[in-house]
Amino acid sequence: MRVITQKTVGAASVLEVAEAAKPVPGPGQVLVKVGAAGVNPVDTYIRAGGFPALGEPPFTLGWDLAGTVEQDGEGFTAGDEVYGLLPFPGTGGAYAEYVAVNASDLALRPSYLTVEEAGAVPMVALTAWQALVGRGGLSAGQRVLIHAAAGGVGHVAVQIAKARGAYVIGTASAAKHDFLRSLGADELIDYRHEDFTSIEPVDVVFDLIGGDYAERSAKVLKPGGVLVSIIPGNPGFDVDRAVDLGIRFELFMSVSASGADLAALPQLRVELDHIVPLADVAKAHELVESKRTTGKVVLVP
Repeated sequence: MRVITQKTVGAASVLEVAEAAKPVPGPGQVLVKVGAAGVNPVDTYIRAGGFPALGEPPFTLGWDLAGTVEQDGEGFTAGDEVYGLLPFPGTGGAYAEYVAVNASDLALRPSYLTVEEAGAVPMVALTAWQALVGRGGLSAGQRVLIHAAAGGVGHVAVQIAKARGAYVIGTASAAKHDFLRSLGADELIDYRHEDFTSIEPVDVVFDLIGGDYAERSAKVLKPGGVLVSIIPGNPGFDVDRAVDLGIRFELFMSVSASGADLAALPQLRVELDHIVPLADVAKAHELVESKRTTGKVVLVP
């Protein structure tokens, strides 16, 4: 099979196509023919050496995938259309034509998602679900502020929050407001020209930016409210500061692969910015690194 590998860390140009043996599923695993693999910002950090999650090269990146089960087993039937997240950080491996996946980390692909859309979903959707719902406890009737609402995680978080009956406020550039309204956002703030701290108090803030955003976000929380951050490197906040302010701080360190959580997700619309052939993986990484995409970038065989 074809697989994307790298022999050193560096720019996107270090990624190359290679040949490898088709994987053999271990106990509790199924073999999946990959139809689409999502490209996430963390992939680019690992490739460049900024986050040494996979150790020294050579290695194969990729955690998001959607595809077709090759053989009966572990509760699945050959031909089943599935999607899932490989354990993160684990060993990666989704940038390939075939991958062995833990059956418990897979869910049947919903009919409303194309294979390309499904390949873009797992990491961002599980991150949003596990952080916003699992750690933040978001529930019906609450007010939530989502920063970077038009990004990969953000645009899914908007939909999850809305599906749970929350009043959803998002920060994004004005050019992306119509897109976010179409996903259900109730109120939008152009972070370039407006100060989000002027909004009415909220129950939950989902911080996808970090730095000084966390301290500023704490000012808009109701007493007892919760600030959920997914920025472990520079969250700009800590538990002690939260106690001083009478709020709760939840730092979401890492997403967990879970077929059960995928099955629990509401119906989602996934924005695809680019669909890129596997052999053009360097282009896909450059697109993600540009930070100018709306939604996700996926690789297809």
